[in-house]
Amino acid sequence: MSLLPDPAECTMSNPSSDSENNSENEAQALAKPQKIKKKEKRGIIYLSTIPKFMNVTKVREIFGEYGEVDRVFLQPEEKKEDKNKVRKKRKPAKHFTEGWIEFKKKRIAKQVAALLNNKQIGGRKRSKYYDFIWNIKYLPRFKWVHLSERLAYERAVRKQRMNTEIAQAKREATIFSNNVDLGERLSKRQTKESDQQKELRKSLDSEKIVHQYKQRELDSEIVEKKLKLLNDTSVKIKKKNKVAHQKETGPLSEEGRQDFLKSLFGNRK
Repeated sequence: MSLLPDPAECTMSNPSSDSENNSENEAQALAKPQKIKKKEKRGIIYLSTIPKFMNVTKVREIFGEYGEVDRVFLQPEEKKEDKNKVRKKRKPAKHFTEGWIEFKKKRIAKQVAALLNNKQIGGRKRSKYYDFIWNIKYLPRFKWVHLSERLAYERAVRKQRMNTEIAQAKREATIFSNNVDLGERLSKRQTKESDQQKELRKSLDSEKIVHQYKQRELDSEIVEKKLKLLNDTSVKIKKKNKVAHQKETGPLSEEGRQDFLKSLFGNRK
């Protein structure tokens, strides 16, 4: 005769104990804190070069094959306008120099950087990007906020540079305009002075002031003057003597007059 109780009798005899055990298990389950799922860290890769004519949608399409892509940013190329180049009506395609791609999983970002770095893009042979080689680097401890801060800083620097260039251009324009005004004033002054000089020349030409300067006489002229003066004085003396002689002697006869003339002028035939 066995001493163990019948299991059927035990189950029938303790229905309350089973309900108590179930309630205790539920209470323990509720009391245990639920495990919070860790948010997976995101990973960012850096593209140092972007193929020509490739845009954001194409990049997302290529890298979406390896994992879920969250955000993509491509740095557009700075446009250098050529003044001599004729502008076309068609809008030119954008070109990008570098880019950043954020994956929702850090592990996938690392795998993509290790797998595709220094690898050919491939695809269809007729594709524009077939021969292009990727240059990819995974950025550890880099977040999208850092990229936003960097872009904001670059925009601020670009704006500051533009403001300085505009200020420099304004200064040069003001200096140029001042020089133009100064040149106009000087040209007007020169024209005015030239007009005054012309009027003065005209007035001087109309007056025609002739300055006479006494020159020294020649030796021959001096001798001639002296001889002439001696002749004049001798003639005067003779006349005086004649007059005095007439007063003393009275009027001359014809013979005496002839003799007197002969004495003066000599015997001329």
